[in-house]
Amino acid sequence: MTLFVSGATGHVGRPLVERLLTAGHRVRALTRDPRRANLPDGAEVAAGNLSVTAALPALFAGVAAAHLISFGDDYAPLDNGPRIVDAAVRAGVRRVTVLKGGTEKTELDAAVEASGMEYTYLAPVEFMSNALEWGESVRTEGVVREGFPDVASSLVHEADIAAVAATALTTGGHSGKEYWLTGPEALTAPEKVRVISEVLGREVRYVELSRDEIVTGWRAQGFSEEDVEFFVTMRTRPPAAGRTVLPTVEEVTGKPARTFAEWVRENRAAFGG
Repeated sequence: MTLFVSGATGHVGRPLVERLLTAGHRVRALTRDPRRANLPDGAEVAAGNLSVTAALPALFAGVAAAHLISFGDDYAPLDNGPRIVDAAVRAGVRRVTVLKGGTEKTELDAAVEASGMEYTYLAPVEFMSNALEWGESVRTEGVVREGFPDVASSLVHEADIAAVAATALTTGGHSGKEYWLTGPEALTAPEKVRVISEVLGREVRYVELSRDEIVTGWRAQGFSEEDVEFFVTMRTRPPAAGRTVLPTVEEVTGKPARTFAEWVRENRAAFGG
């Protein structure tokens, strides 16, 4: 059967495409720029994105199961969710996974639940790849500048999200489930910096920034006051789910969740390693 992967060049989409191809499945991989996608041989690379409703019938043609993303480039919910689902159903898609970008139910979620398709929600707590934003300062200065040093996160390896998605797309027993996905440990920013330092084999210093310095930086990056308020809340009064380690990855895939140290080893070049 053909499996459809949206966001195929993203942090989750790429390892999902690779995993499905390795397992012997046909994969249609959706990306905005196929010329730069550099996806594995064997993938059918399709140009586009889910927000272009008119292209959806052709994208879903012949597809049995699809990996969807519930948000667009700006992390806002897609505004054509019901039309995405309608096109999938009309094309004969029988099973979907939905990578969620927040805790609120979107129009896409509601349409999926009403569609009759088997569906599984993937709700990762935090991507380990968020640490890539420290890459330049680690490479050039051996420093990470960050605030809120007491806030822990049970961040998850993107390949583990992909592994759960692949399992849900290709095997039964996952319909109607919402899988909250974490790594095997909850780490604060200083602890993550310590791991990076140990993997690189050289000193990487943690420099604590004040709340005002962090907020000023967010505003300089163009985030709205609403976004800034949300970011501050997540770092000063984070929900328990954000720091709670769950066994979901191993329960679904049969393999333990990868550690942050494993992720750093795989991405050490980004930190000058």
